[in-house]
Amino acid sequence: MAALAGCGVHNALVEIDGPEVPILDGSAVPFVRGIMQRGLRTLPAPVRALEVMKTVTVTDGEASATLAPADTLQIDFEIDFDDAAIGHQKKSLVMNNGSFARELCDSRTFCRQADVDAMRANGLALGGTPGENAVVFDGDRVLSPGGLRHRDEPVRHKMLDALGDLALAGAPLIGRYSGVRAGHSLTNTLLRNLFATPDAVRMVVCDRSTAARLPGYGLIWDEIPAVA
Repeated sequence: MAALAGCGVHNALVEIDGPEVPILDGSAVPFVRGIMQRGLRTLPAPVRALEVMKTVTVTDGEASATLAPADTLQIDFEIDFDDAAIGHQKKSLVMNNGSFARELCDSRTFCRQADVDAMRANGLALGGTPGENAVVFDGDRVLSPGGLRHRDEPVRHKMLDALGDLALAGAPLIGRYSGVRAGHSLTNTLLRNLFATPDAVRMVVCDRSTAARLPGYGLIWDEIPAVA
């Protein structure tokens, strides 16, 4: 979902011949490169976007997620883990001008070694290979071969997750998303609350100027990370 949204794909049919989308290297970059290699087609229909008109916030313990009015999609994210190799990380990005492909798409999902051990003890994640499908942390150590692609790769992946989750709105969002320790479930709850709040969001038909502020606009092949 993040790869489609980040490449500016608003209309696509995805066919899968297995139980889930392949995890590949745990990032979105293989999908981004595949989409861009195949190419995009402009459809004879206007682009419609969802403009956030009111601030909406949801919380779950120490985690929170907020959507607020803004003139483009901006994602702010903050995480805080006990593992010293992750620790406290914070990042903010405006999501047009190819910033998703340039800054986020190669950031991999991550977990702790204790999580891997617990899943495998319960017969889960048996098809995954730590280090190939995710970044694995253990305290102050990065166990994955080759280390990190970015010093703050975990928070970048959380931002990648958020972009994909927001795409479930059904159209590009124009607004500012702020996540603190948020995950897929909380962002989904945020979207549901946004649509349940009177006059909190409206559908707009994008002119050329508005479309230029959406994710995917300004994406350049040479800026896509050459990994995967």
